[in-house]
Amino acid sequence: MKMQLSGQMRLEQKLKLAPKMIQSMEILQLPLVALEEKIEAELNSNPVLEIAEPAMGKSDRNETHEDSPDGERALVVNEDNDKAEGFARLEEIHYDYQDYMDRGGSYRPARDSGEPDKKLEALNNTAAYLCSLNDHLLEQWRLVEADEKVKAAGEMIIDFIDNKGYLSVRLEQLYNKDRNDFGIEHLHKALELVQTLDPAGVGARDIKECMLIQLKQLGGDYAFEIELVKNFTNELMENRLPEIARKMGVSVERINKVVKRLSRLDTSPGLQIGRYENHPVSADVIVEHDENGYVVRLADDRLPSLRVNQMYGDMSKDRSVDTATRQFLQQNIRSAQWLMEAIEQRKNTLLKVARSIVNHQVEFFDKGQLFLKPLPMAIIADEVGVHVATVSRAVAGKYMQCPQGVLSLRSFFSGGVDSEDGESHSWDAIRAKMQEIIDGEDKSNPLNDDEIRDKLEQLGLGAIARRTVAKYRKLMNVPTGRLRKKF
Repeated sequence: MKMQLSGQMRLEQKLKLAPKMIQSMEILQLPLVALEEKIEAELNSNPVLEIAEPAMGKSDRNETHEDSPDGERALVVNEDNDKAEGFARLEEIHYDYQDYMDRGGSYRPARDSGEPDKKLEALNNTAAYLCSLNDHLLEQWRLVEADEKVKAAGEMIIDFIDNKGYLSVRLEQLYNKDRNDFGIEHLHKALELVQTLDPAGVGARDIKECMLIQLKQLGGDYAFEIELVKNFTNELMENRLPEIARKMGVSVERINKVVKRLSRLDTSPGLQIGRYENHPVSADVIVEHDENGYVVRLADDRLPSLRVNQMYGDMSKDRSVDTATRQFLQQNIRSAQWLMEAIEQRKNTLLKVARSIVNHQVEFFDKGQLFLKPLPMAIIADEVGVHVATVSRAVAGKYMQCPQGVLSLRSFFSGGVDSEDGESHSWDAIRAKMQEIIDGEDKSNPLNDDEIRDKLEQLGLGAIARRTVAKYRKLMNVPTGRLRKKF
C-alpha cells in the first residue's frame, strides 16, 4: 500500500465565539453579588478602568468657596497670575499646624464623643469562626482521660464521623494490626467514650443507637422508652403503633405519648455543630405594586459607574508615547469597554426578561402560588427577541423580590396541564394544591395517591397520572398515607 501526502481545499462554515461575546455571556450569567466581585477584580487588574464619581454641581462648588461657620476662610488660589497671597496662606497653615503640634505634647486619645465607632461596629458584626464537628469533638477528646492506645483509637474514630454525627465505617475496618499500635478492644473502648461527648448522640452507628445514647444521657426514668426503641425501631419507622401496643401490652394512647416524647430527640446531632453556612440571597430584580400595576426595576444601586481614565485614553492616541506603551493602553481600553458594554447589555436583557415574566404572571403576584401559570422559556425569548439560551443565562442564579417574597427567577418557568375549562395550571401550582389537600385530610384515614389524584381531577385540574402524584409527593417530603396515619 502506497502512502503519500496531498493538499486539498475545502469550504466549510464554523461557529466561533469572539472574546467579546464570551465575556458578554459570562457577565449575563453572573448574579449581582458575583458581578460586584467581578467589577472589583477588573478595577484592580485594569489600570485604565476607574469608577466615575458623580460630578460636583455648581451649587456644591459655591458652598465650598463660602466662609465656614466658625470663621475659617476656604483656601482659594485665584485664576490670575498673582498667586502670592494663596501661597503665603499655605505657609501660614504649615507654621500654625506645627505650632499646634508642638504645644499639644504627647498624644492622648480623645474622649468618647458618643458617636458610633465604625471600625468597632464592623468587628462586632463579623461572623464568628465556624467550628467544624471534627474540631469540636477533637477539642473535647483531648480532655478525656484514657490510655494512650484508646486516645489514638478515639482520634481515628472521630475522623470517620460524618457531618450528621454518625460513625460512617465499621470498627473492624479501622483496625489494622500492621499499621496501628492499638487493638480492636481499644476501638470499642474509645467508641464508648466518644459517644459520651457533646452533642448527645454523636458517634452512633444507626438511628436506634443514636436515640438510645440520648435517652441514657437524659438522666431520668426512661426505661419504657429505651425498651420501645431497642425492640421496635422498625415498627416505629413504619408507623405500626397498634402492633407495638399489642406486643408491649399497653394502650395505643400511651404509645402515642411516648412517640411524642421521642420526637424531641435529634436524629442528626452532628448538624448542631458545624452547620453549613447559608449564604444570604441578594435580589437582582425588584417588583413593586403601585396604582398603575407592577413596576419592575433592577437592584443594581450598589454597582459603580465605570469609565476609562481620560489621561490614559489620551496617551493611547499620542504618537509621542512609545509604541509598546500605546499598545498596552489600547489593549486595556478595549477590555474596559467590553466590560462596560457587557454590563449594560446584562442590565437591558435582565430587565426585559423580568418585565416579560411579570406580564405573564400577574395573577401569581396578585393571588399567590396556586395561580402560577406554565411558562416556557421560548415564549419569553420570542418576546424579548433573544435566543432561549440567553434567557436561561439571564435567569440563572438570580432572584426576584416581589409581593410574594424573594423567589428564584427560574421558578417562574415550568410546565403544567390544561384544565377542562381550558385554563393552564403549572406543576408548582398543582403541588401547592396537593399540599392543601393533604393538610386538610382526615389524619385517622389519610388519602393515598389514587385518592389525591381523584381530588385534583375533581378540582378541574385534568387527568394526572398516579405516578406523577407520587413523584411530587416525594419531592414535597410527604410520606405515604400509611405513614401519615394518626392513631
